[in-house]
This record gives sequence, structure tokens and C-alpha cells, in this order.
Amino acid sequence: MHKRKILASVAILGAFTLAVAGCSGGSGGNGDGGSGGDEPVSVGFAQTGSESGWRSANTESMKTAFSADNGFDLTFNAADNDPAAQIAAVRSFINQGVDAIVIAPIVEDGWDDVLQEAADADIPVILEDRTVTASEDLFASWVGLDFHKEGVTAGEWAAETFGDTPTKIVVLEGTTGSAPANERASGFDEAIDGTAIETIDSQTGDFTRDGGKTVMEGFIQKYGIDGIDLLYAHNDDMALGAIEAIEAAGGVPGEDIKIVSIDAVKDGMQALVDGKINYIVECNPLLGELAAGLVTDVLAGTAVEKKNYVEDQSFTQEQAAEVIDSRLY
Repeated sequence: MHKRKILASVAILGAFTLAVAGCSGGSGGNGDGGSGGDEPVSVGFAQTGSESGWRSANTESMKTAFSADNGFDLTFNAADNDPAAQIAAVRSFINQGVDAIVIAPIVEDGWDDVLQEAADADIPVILEDRTVTASEDLFASWVGLDFHKEGVTAGEWAAETFGDTPTKIVVLEGTTGSAPANERASGFDEAIDGTAIETIDSQTGDFTRDGGKTVMEGFIQKYGIDGIDLLYAHNDDMALGAIEAIEAAGGVPGEDIKIVSIDAVKDGMQALVDGKINYIVECNPLLGELAAGLVTDVLAGTAVEKKNYVEDQSFTQEQAAEVIDSRLY
């Protein structure tokens, strides 16, 4: 299957110019959601929750793109990272008879039945951000980031930075069973394979700042500041929580324990500028217009790619300092 890369950079800002080429009748912003009539397009959006700064920016992007001004009638549900509650929300959308459903799946598994129910009801489903293990026949398209590549990029930095130096690393994993946690882990492991970097512990912090802090406190209690050389966090919020734990234990984040993270949200980028994080791989949350464009095309009967990837950047301390004031998230 061919992958369409949707380039998403605006100069050095790390935001992206949202233009979906070839949309029948246009996507969003035309007052009719691309439907060609006066009735708004009803869309149910099942979000994961509000676990991080990244997620908040993603939600805002989606609400803006699927606004009434753009010809949509959006029903929004945030499942608080409860997969059963998210599936129940999707079933509710089906029962309401919405025109389309957009899902940011909390976990990859368990979607076959409800996606089949949507297909039986002739309601197209667009996946946003995360992916599922269900048959690709059960959803119309997906738009998001290459989580595996993000992990590889983070791992390549670690491998290049530490080289052949024996390095003990701990990992703050994302939500267990989620696509970004699975793929960021496999990508990183692939990149450090054959190096002197040794993973001594790895636990989930559920993509939350509190979770990252709590798990890091446990790592420090078990190994001590001197027993950990490097931290790999699957997102910035967990890294920021870990920074609090390191400082509370008398350590200097970014020096005593080097940190590599993924997301590039404002707080994470500031920690990078301040030297408390050493390297960040971007995961752009502004997917709203792209998702709205896919909904418009699918409802219009226009062919769309099954997978639509948004390009990510990565930042050193110096690069972060250059762009942080103009970042959109």
C-alpha cells in the first residue's frame, strides 16, 4: 500500500499549512462541509481523553476544523482513556445516525465489532492520530504520524550521542496497548540495537505528567540518580513529570540524567531550551483540517488514500530556541 506523505511544515515553525489537495467541493471553510447543501454534516468524534498538552492541542484543532462555520455539526466525546467508554461513544454515534465518525483510538485492539456495526449502518469511519488492528476494510482512511519513525529518530539520537559508552536507560511508556506506545518502543529499540545502551527498566506512565513523575520516582528509588544515565519518554508530559522527580531527588535533569522525548509541545520545548530535556522528536497534533478534508472527500465519494502521514521534525536545544516563540502549540 502506498503512503501519501502530507508535508506539514511552515518554514521553521513546526506548524503546518493545512491544505488537502483534490477535495471535491473543498474541505471545511466553505460553509457546507463539502456536502453541497445547506444541511450541516453531522460528525461524531471519539477522542481518547485529555491526558496531555498534545491531546488538548489535538482536540482544539479538531473542534476548530469541524465547526459550524465550516459546515459541520460535531458531537464530541472524550473517553478519559477508557477503551470501553470510547467504544460505547462510537455505538452512540451510530445510533444517532451521524453522517461520519472520527476516532482517535485509545488502544489498537477490540475495534472489529463496533467498526462492523458502523459499516453495516453505512457510516464511514476516519481514524485520526492512532491506528487499530481491525481490518482496513472497516475504516475509510487514517491520518496521523509515523510513530515507529518517531521512535527510530529518538533512538538514532541516543545511539549517536552515547556511541559505544555503556549507558543505562529507563523508559516511560505510553498507554499500554496504544499504537504510539507500541511503535515508539519498537522504533527506538531498533535504532539502539547493537549499541552499548542497556534498558534496565520500562514502565507505563499513561502519557500523563503525574504518571511520568510517579514512575520516575520509583526508578530513582530503585536505581538512584547515579544508576540511570538516560531517560526515554514516549511523550513530553511524562518527561516533564520525570523532571520534577529528578529535581526532587536532588538531581539535575539534562545533565545527571539525559532525556529524550517525543511531542514538542510548548512546555516540552521550553524544557529543551532550558537544558532539562536534551532532544525532542515532534509529533504534530494539528490534524483537524486534514481529518475534515478526508470526511468531506469520503462523503462526496472521492477516492482517498488509506493512510495519510504527516511529516515530523526533531529539535536540539539550539533549534528549539530558534522556533519556540512562534510555535502554534
